[in-house]
Amino acid sequence: MQLLDGTSCSKEIREEIKKDVNSIVARGERPPHLAAVLVGNDGASQNYVAFKVKDCKEVGFDSTTIRLDETITEKELLNKIEELNHDEKIDGFIVQLPLPKHINENNVILAINSKKDVDGFCPENVGNLVLGLPTYISATPNGIMELLRRNKIETEGKHCVVLGRSNIVGTPIAVLMSRNTAPGNATVTMAHSRTKNLKELCLSADILIVAIGKTEFVKADMVKLGAVVIDVGQTRVPDSSKKTGFRNVGDVDFGNVKDKCSYITYVTGGVGPMTRASLLQNTLKAHQRR
Repeated sequence: MQLLDGTSCSKEIREEIKKDVNSIVARGERPPHLAAVLVGNDGASQNYVAFKVKDCKEVGFDSTTIRLDETITEKELLNKIEELNHDEKIDGFIVQLPLPKHINENNVILAINSKKDVDGFCPENVGNLVLGLPTYISATPNGIMELLRRNKIETEGKHCVVLGRSNIVGTPIAVLMSRNTAPGNATVTMAHSRTKNLKELCLSADILIVAIGKTEFVKADMVKLGAVVIDVGQTRVPDSSKKTGFRNVGDVDFGNVKDKCSYITYVTGGVGPMTRASLLQNTLKAHQRR
């Protein structure tokens, strides 16, 4: 078993981006600028945005965090998005999800200018992804593809089972893995919690990508010997033995699954750092396009 180390891979990407930013600044241009809109006081969201600010500083990006009260109306949030759409100093921005229940996330995603949609969530960017046209690929799927590429994981002709069908992870990674690219060229099956014979299906996977949102859902008896397992899930569960009072758990029962795998990600230091690195890549692309 070998760990797929997203921490070291993401560091490589940040170093590459930093060199590009240095060249941009040396030409007398302003550096790329990423903004994040944070609504409310969700702890996990605040931590994630803080990491993004740290990443921006490391590679030489400008960054702006816009903190909005949880009681903000949907109309007020949409007005703020419209401001960012027209702000020439900002190359790309994200609206951190999840949002308070009184705000329709789809309306928010639809309001973001596709040229600044560095999360890759808006219909135009998703459509371009499906058609294989230049676009901003959603950060988590793109991070997974980079992790496979940089670790030289063979995907051509392999059976890839994607467990989860979200628009953010499951659907785009299924498209990317089936595309005529490297990595890619896999035979892809998309499954979910209601798929019949799910255990047998997972056992047939050479590559198993799990984004189902259920802690330790994938057990050892669901994993083929020698499979590559990518765990996208991350949930905080109480743990009194930890100083923080909690531990992070993935969608895969890592302790029992790891010995069956050729490669596997761990819940921390796996997909998460690659997601953040991909967001930086998209922001640099947005700056270059402008």
